[in-house]
Amino acid sequence: MAKATLPEIGNQPKSSKMNLLQAINSGLDIAMATDQRVLCLGEDIGQFGGVFRATSNLQEKYGRDRCFNTPLTEQGIAGFAIGLAAQGSVPVAEIQFADYIFPAFDQIVNEAAKFRYRSGDEFNCGGLTIRTPYGGGIDGGLYHSQSPEAYFCHTPGLKVVIPRNAYQAKGLLLSAIRDPDPVIFFEPKAIYRASVGQVPEGDYEIPLEVAEVVQPGTDITLLGWGAQMVQIIKAAELAAAEGISCEVIDLRSLLPWDRDCVAESVTKTGRLLISHEAPRTGGYAGEIAASIQQHCFLSLEAPISRVTGLDTPFPLIHEKHYLPDYLKIFESIIATCNY
Repeated sequence: MAKATLPEIGNQPKSSKMNLLQAINSGLDIAMATDQRVLCLGEDIGQFGGVFRATSNLQEKYGRDRCFNTPLTEQGIAGFAIGLAAQGSVPVAEIQFADYIFPAFDQIVNEAAKFRYRSGDEFNCGGLTIRTPYGGGIDGGLYHSQSPEAYFCHTPGLKVVIPRNAYQAKGLLLSAIRDPDPVIFFEPKAIYRASVGQVPEGDYEIPLEVAEVVQPGTDITLLGWGAQMVQIIKAAELAAAEGISCEVIDLRSLLPWDRDCVAESVTKTGRLLISHEAPRTGGYAGEIAASIQQHCFLSLEAPISRVTGLDTPFPLIHEKHYLPDYLKIFESIIATCNY
């Protein structure tokens, strides 16, 4: 089954306990230290370190020319970053919340994604990375809780990456910054400080486009990404107590996605459940389900199940009702296995 070939954390020269935010900061620090072309830009990311402090101390260490504040204009941030990348810099642009990436949508999908194609590979902005915190779980209401990954997964020319923990975040971010294509890097803000683990202090990369089999199983495949992996793993534990063996896969890269890994798993288990926070209609689970049923139709023993957010603007006081939690996933596991 396709998966990243990485050294175990214990074999790394030196590691320390970090939360996801600290791992992001460490990744940015290493990228800037190893490549003078790397620079960071965004709203309040300089001496303030951004609203979540992801860029803390980087301006002090690398100067205002390489870590600087921008005006409050997402379209301007994306446009300026595209221009920098087209001229050979390696910009890492921060959109303060994923909900506010939409003013920059035209710049990203009509310029960044198509730059190389429209020029016949004579020029590109492949060094561009756009970081942005996404998802619910912080009582942020409808303008600070959305999961817009599916919009960008519809766009050829981009890569879309979402880590689930601190170790993944640093390795995937370093790969994204060094990738030859523009990358949208969504960070699950609900677990910015909740996800804590041993993270190598040095430089390492996790390959993009490769899913990770987090837990092997035989009865059903559970697929997700980002903070939703916490809920999926909890649901798998409940299912195990009922005698159901769940294979858990973290997709990690959504565009392009590791269809071979998922298809191999579903061929073995005969069942698939996909969970994400975004609304169901037009959500990325639909694309995955359509592809897997085409390639694994004769192996399926039950309809593919989706456990997702609701088709409504993200509510404030009803956030817990809106979010697909481990109990909803567990109920769907039972229903799918009993089909």
